[in-house]
Amino acid sequence: MKLHWSPRSPFVRKVMIVAHERGLVDRLDCVRTIVETAKPHAELMIDNPLSKIPTLILDDGTILYDSRVICEYLDTLGDAPKLFPAKPKARMIALRRQALGDGFLDFLVLNRNERARAQPSEPHLASVVVRKAAVLASLEHEAESLAAAPFDIGHIAIGCGLSYLDFRYADEDWRKNHPRIADWHAGFAARPSVRATEPVDDS
Repeated sequence: MKLHWSPRSPFVRKVMIVAHERGLVDRLDCVRTIVETAKPHAELMIDNPLSKIPTLILDDGTILYDSRVICEYLDTLGDAPKLFPAKPKARMIALRRQALGDGFLDFLVLNRNERARAQPSEPHLASVVVRKAAVLASLEHEAESLAAAPFDIGHIAIGCGLSYLDFRYADEDWRKNHPRIADWHAGFAARPSVRATEPVDDS
């Protein structure tokens, strides 16, 4: 399987953590693919017209994107414990947590792009501050139940969101006022699959 990949993308990291947890890393041919919001990637667009990563090409030529679809596909392979729960209630909670983690990443990535503009939009930046605070408050409230639940795709998405704060917003001490979710994240960060996928800023 060919994976359009980058060591800096938090959405690629989601896929790679799933691959490690499922024992599938050796089956992935990771192809370094650099994407930019303002510069469509012509070669990537042959496989994914959205010009986004991760994009997975299966051995039979089937193409999958985005991270949610790829992660769910990988969860069907092999015999390792499933990351997408089968029972309806547990599955809905896991998918809702994945949506929270992915949505958190969406606006953090967009905010980083906005801050890099010559004239950033102040309303946009202010909106992200409010939404980021709301997400962290929600996670702080949910930390105990998150820690008690079996490890699944929701944990991975949320963990990747918090890890992206450390990677791209290192000057912000999000842990100070959120001790419970900070403790949970410390355990997440210690997992072998997470340590093996730590991002590298090699730009």
